[in-house]
Amino acid sequence: MKLREDIRNIAIIAHVDHGKTTLVDQLLRQSGTFRTNEQVADRAMDSNDIERERGITILAKNTAIQYKQTKINIMDTPGHADFGGEVERILKMVDGVLLVVDAYEGCMPQTRFVLKKALEQNLTPIVVVNKIDRDFARPEEVIDEVLELFIELDASDEQLEFPVIYASGINGTASKDPNQQDDNMEVLYDTILEFIPAPIDNKEDPLQFQVSLLDYNDYVGRIGIGRIFRGSMKVGQQVSILKQDGKTRQFRVSKMFGFFGLKRVEIDEAFAGDLIAVSGMEDIDVGDTICPTEHQEPLPPLRIDEPTLQMTFLVNNSPFAGKEGKYITSRKVEERLKSQLETDVSLRVDDTESPDAWIVSGRGELHLSILIENMRREGFELQVSKPQVIVKEIDGIKCEPIERVQIDIPEEHTGSIIESLGSRKGEMLDMVNNGNGQVRLIFNVPARGLIGYTTEFMSLTRGYGILNHTFDSYQPMQQGKVGGRRQGVIVSMETGKATTYGIMHVEDRGTIFVEPGTEIYEGMIVGEHTRENDITVNIAKTKHATNVRSATKDQTTVIKKPRIMSLEEALEYLNDDEYCEVTPESIRLRKQILDKNEREKYAKKKKYAEIEQ
Repeated sequence: MKLREDIRNIAIIAHVDHGKTTLVDQLLRQSGTFRTNEQVADRAMDSNDIERERGITILAKNTAIQYKQTKINIMDTPGHADFGGEVERILKMVDGVLLVVDAYEGCMPQTRFVLKKALEQNLTPIVVVNKIDRDFARPEEVIDEVLELFIELDASDEQLEFPVIYASGINGTASKDPNQQDDNMEVLYDTILEFIPAPIDNKEDPLQFQVSLLDYNDYVGRIGIGRIFRGSMKVGQQVSILKQDGKTRQFRVSKMFGFFGLKRVEIDEAFAGDLIAVSGMEDIDVGDTICPTEHQEPLPPLRIDEPTLQMTFLVNNSPFAGKEGKYITSRKVEERLKSQLETDVSLRVDDTESPDAWIVSGRGELHLSILIENMRREGFELQVSKPQVIVKEIDGIKCEPIERVQIDIPEEHTGSIIESLGSRKGEMLDMVNNGNGQVRLIFNVPARGLIGYTTEFMSLTRGYGILNHTFDSYQPMQQGKVGGRRQGVIVSMETGKATTYGIMHVEDRGTIFVEPGTEIYEGMIVGEHTRENDITVNIAKTKHATNVRSATKDQTTVIKKPRIMSLEEALEYLNDDEYCEVTPESIRLRKQILDKNEREKYAKKKKYAEIEQ
């Protein structure tokens, strides 16, 4: 069997924040891919603003470096489970993986998730213990953990013989010895060339190319990124595209791109084993196979992860609608949601009976909140409802998504966390005391029980807890209410500006969400009540000036610091009868029915309907 020794295809997989992207940066820098005078940003692979701010990879990226006489194609994958669909498809394009594990944290939930996918594809692993320079690094124990995980995931004998490299991505050093680092990362390049299999050279056979990722460009339209598994492809070639639904279309390859460094380079021809991008076909989708018209042979279909969470997106109709955003009409919002479908295959957008509302389904809260954050940055105004889990019927039984939750907490908080997850129908699978005052808990929890849990978790552990979760399976639906907010809210009865005087009068009844001077409207949520019921207050009232005391006197009064929520916190906080209003400048919580009397009438009707049932 002939091999293409001039090429290697690898993916970098790891738990979120274990240093994949920083490691790729160093591999790019040290390979001589960049010119000596070229300016390269840190974490060069994370190209959009949100990725840079949060330090997470959202979209899979590919790059290529030249080392000695070999081109190494590297796929940087997301570590977060909400983007797990991307990971699975990328692994189809490569022959081996670099599994990056933090030298202190060890194996985490997404380490397990991504490794399981890689082993199922029979890929060759290289383990990189990263952040070896960290205080309290424990490389030997981490390797034991990794080995246990491989055994638990039924790795083959060949896969268990993985080489180990100890590295510091931030310093750009690596070695095979945990106690001593070389000056560079050559040992990692050499290990890749030695252990990762070269692709089979079958360029004389008929073409087979499969699309694994989508990109979109205003000039050339949809771009399919994938691997040539067999044969060769040329610009101008007439080919057939075999769709997943069995249909066939003809098209001419108008442009092809290869990858080098961070750039896409136009190429005329590519061969078996190459990772390339192809344009010229509007109707190209993930999983489609491109092959010669006279030799149509589809590759096995790619599985795309089903959405597990949905929200209703609505046109903003609050009293402040249109004050801050550029795009506020239903036509603009719909166009934007539909354009997101061009590249995001895990997203679904369904119309509703109202022309101003759409049901948007995604892989999790992070997946949907990043879409909302991108939209507000682009100048959109919209409202969204509370996230709901998607219930499936399997063999006639109603089933809901279950998440595998891993929690690392100081020992003293163990009891309160077990109790809080127990009340959310969590089932404890494992509890390990690490001996350094830290405890690791593993639970299976219904996904709806985790909506809104982060805030409670942070207050229970005083900010010292680490919570990670990843989709586990669909299981029969648990009866009764799971999770949700216990406290009621403080709702404004007036439109105007919040005043210090108004806030002072209600702050002993709960936690306030707004600062003095904030524009508020009737029906807007301005705080959390200490009890379970909602209350309506006037926090816009001012003190009347009299000849006894001055109206400016309250300027010396000190009020408590308000709780300002991020977008994720606001989405988690919502109840069924509330919306989150999102604009380029503001995030506001509001009741769906703004008028107090109308709200009370609706609540009574609902109560009677429930009693009759």
